[in-house]
Amino acid sequence: MKSHVSDQIELAELVYTEATARCIADFSDLRDLQTIRSRVEQEGLSFLTITLPDFAKDFERSLAVGKIEPESFRGFRKNRAIPAFLQGMLALLFDRETGRLYEQSRLDLVNAPSVVDSVRQICLTFKKLELDCTPERVQAAIDGFVQTEHVLSTDLVQASDRDEFHRVSLVLWSSILANISIDTLRPKHGPGATAERVSGNQKYRFKYWHDRIEPYFPLIDSAYFLSAGDSEEVELVSVVPPEEELPVRVTPVPKTLKGPRIIAIEPCCMQYAQQAIRAVLYERIEGSRVAGGHVNFDDQSVNRELALIASRTGKLATIDLSEASDRVPRDLALSMFDSNPDLRDAIDACRSTHAQLPDGTVLGPLNKFASMGSALCFPVESMYFYTICVAALLRIHNLPVTHDTVYTVSRDVYVYGDDIIVPSKHAKTILGYLQKYNCKVNVHKTFWNGKFRESCGMDAYDGYPVSPVYLRKPVPEDRRQADRLVSWIDTANQFYKKGYWRTSSYMFNICERYLGNLPYLPEDSAGLGRHSFEHIRPTGTWNEKYQRLEVVAWVAQPVYRTDELDGYAALQKSLTRLEDYKKSLTLEREEALRKHRQPREPQPEDYLSTSEPRDPLHLKRSARHGVVALKRRRVPST
Repeated sequence: MKSHVSDQIELAELVYTEATARCIADFSDLRDLQTIRSRVEQEGLSFLTITLPDFAKDFERSLAVGKIEPESFRGFRKNRAIPAFLQGMLALLFDRETGRLYEQSRLDLVNAPSVVDSVRQICLTFKKLELDCTPERVQAAIDGFVQTEHVLSTDLVQASDRDEFHRVSLVLWSSILANISIDTLRPKHGPGATAERVSGNQKYRFKYWHDRIEPYFPLIDSAYFLSAGDSEEVELVSVVPPEEELPVRVTPVPKTLKGPRIIAIEPCCMQYAQQAIRAVLYERIEGSRVAGGHVNFDDQSVNRELALIASRTGKLATIDLSEASDRVPRDLALSMFDSNPDLRDAIDACRSTHAQLPDGTVLGPLNKFASMGSALCFPVESMYFYTICVAALLRIHNLPVTHDTVYTVSRDVYVYGDDIIVPSKHAKTILGYLQKYNCKVNVHKTFWNGKFRESCGMDAYDGYPVSPVYLRKPVPEDRRQADRLVSWIDTANQFYKKGYWRTSSYMFNICERYLGNLPYLPEDSAGLGRHSFEHIRPTGTWNEKYQRLEVVAWVAQPVYRTDELDGYAALQKSLTRLEDYKKSLTLEREEALRKHRQPREPQPEDYLSTSEPRDPLHLKRSARHGVVALKRRRVPST
């Protein structure tokens, strides 16, 4: 069996060969292949996961500024003004002597979007490969988290800017937040980890309840129904004062080999309360006149489509922020909710004030609003960035802060977390405003010049998608590595759909070492199989009950552990799931009526689950988060 690195080299060479073949002429160069192989052998996988993605950053920046600058592509030998590596393709876009991007008429002749797509696919295939970072890189990320907190401890925002932010916030959010009553909000558990390291059903057995959230989300009525008032279950819960609260648990999670993502895992009772406020913020903001369709939480398609259009017209800029959540200051974030003091105070009450680092050090009180891991991080940071951009546009147009002017300029801003879209002609001023309010612009992923744009996973050049297919998991080595096999089959199908058929076939062959021949299945099938553009005659056996052809395939299924829940905690979970189901059924019926379809009648099995996978044994077991096993079963073949 070949080594892990050898498999990755072969995959990289296949991607290179197919990418170059897609250009106007076949620019496959043995010297490029030799460079890939020799540098991986010398530097290890970091060449594929770090060095080549850095090459892509310089390539994208060169497209944006219209030339290859002398300091670009460090670590690669130059052939005159362009890098020697991939020079066959780069020379289609840039003049070898001057490094300048060719005129549009010449770029059209060589089908520039196809060349851009090919270069990026070669360089970015391995960027998001989930491997453990070196201890030095992990520590650097932790140090960055601490340093950002120290930056926020110094009040860098001027008083006049605070006043401007507050005035815009009041106009922007007052009508949206005005009628939110804390009494009507129902907390619920999220899917993630907790600081106490409890999961599944055991989240419903609270060990601690923070006294700060009691006025807004009382233990009796929020975590337990009123009938549980004098029960032993409730007596076992410790209501702790602020000085005894459990801090968030700071932990690195895989992102890229260059560095991990730093998240802060919330205590169980805090994330439980946060989910209640998160739900109402999503509903009110996305359904509002001033922010609906411009601040999105569940739908990335708005930003993706705009990025695609902007790459052709150049009228919109795509902005990306670094350390976005960790740079939103608590006081400014809370000021956005001043029009509803009860809601503001409830948000502050379910915000953790201290963080425990991996070495046990406790950091706090925290100046940031919240890190990734808080259910309120995403909606609040989105509101924060939207407010700043609107304030900037008001200043640019020299307009007063009124409902009409705020609405007018807000039509030009689109926010999905830290992915922001604004008019290109005002991009520099808006970037200055963002930096004025502690934000750190990611210059490598922010574009307002040229024809490259990037937002919410849509990479586009001159009106064409140029998003690469990413390899996310290492090579599977046996059938027990279900997560790797599932990921590789999905990636192989993505390569097939993109026209990289040899690469796709290579990945399928590796998976079939352990799974046997994979059937051809529809794209929406639950089974693991190949997808195809061609019409392939369906195979399988006829199921009389469901009147369909079926084939036996591997299916990824949850792995359960024994996790029994009884008493009032079980009652709370069951009634919460039923309440969620009724809400989802109402939304489903409303959507059906809008589309002039007959609403589906509810089935008995629907009541077994709402937001969780349907499982009639949910009070006896729980699925291990992120863990799957492969089992063979019959699935539809058409």
